[in-house]
Amino acid sequence: MLAVSLSLSLSGCAAGPSLEDQGEVTAPPGDSRSLVVGSAGFTESDLLAQMYALLLEEAGYGTKILSVTNRELYEPALENGQIDVVPEYAATFADWLNAKVNGADAPTVGSPDLATTMTALRALAAPRGLTVLDPGRAVDQNAFAVTAAYAAEHGLKTLTDLGAARLPVRLAAGDECVRRPYCAPGLAKVYGIEVTAVDPKGVGTTQAKQAVQSGQDQLVLTTTTDATLDDFGLVLLADDKNLQNADHIVPVVNRARAGSARVTEALDRLNTVLTTADLAELNERVDSWRRLPEDVARNYLAGKGLIPG
Repeated sequence: MLAVSLSLSLSGCAAGPSLEDQGEVTAPPGDSRSLVVGSAGFTESDLLAQMYALLLEEAGYGTKILSVTNRELYEPALENGQIDVVPEYAATFADWLNAKVNGADAPTVGSPDLATTMTALRALAAPRGLTVLDPGRAVDQNAFAVTAAYAAEHGLKTLTDLGAARLPVRLAAGDECVRRPYCAPGLAKVYGIEVTAVDPKGVGTTQAKQAVQSGQDQLVLTTTTDATLDDFGLVLLADDKNLQNADHIVPVVNRARAGSARVTEALDRLNTVLTTADLAELNERVDSWRRLPEDVARNYLAGKGLIPG
């Protein structure tokens, strides 16, 4: 498997005609023998790209991995056939495509309901020559954590518990949390949580988690696949009323090159095994244990019986 990177200067990616302009959307689904798997260049995306490539190789395809750290580059590359498959996040990608098609001020189409989100995403993707495969069990979405000691002291397992406890909290998050509906406003509206202040330390950063660990803040905005919560003595509170959108992991493929049933079957095999907890553990092996994403991905798939050991 060959891993390469995509330069920001690659003009064909940013300026090439989209499939919808090439008249290829209605062509039969393609089945190229050699496929390029895109990664967004961060640990989780690298792991998913490696797993996709290994599963496709097991199905008889040649693969290489192309690392592109900017969705503004890799999505057009996916449309143009320079990338054939990429791991994405359902609600986030639906909203991104919606803004691209309908403008930045268009109402969001991502939803806490997975079926609604997938319907919107597929409707936006299909005219661009993209096919969105079925979502898996793994979800990487916004999540909120407190210290294990704080949770035990107040009997907290869910965000509903935190609201019911009437505990005012300082929230370590990005500065945009003050206005984002999934963040401070949503915590107040959906859960009745009193956020006294937003401490602008970023989403899931070391500084944000240290602030909660030290007691400076009580709540931190992170993600469901955060691999380092244990290192800070933190635990997630369940989003039991579904404040967050359905950011299930989905493979997105270029229909003209990778739209075949064989590609779908190969990638669907991951859906039966990969969970959110698995993905968090795999992230930890790369980020904390300093293992290579390809080795971690290979060992995981072999352990699940999806590729030879």
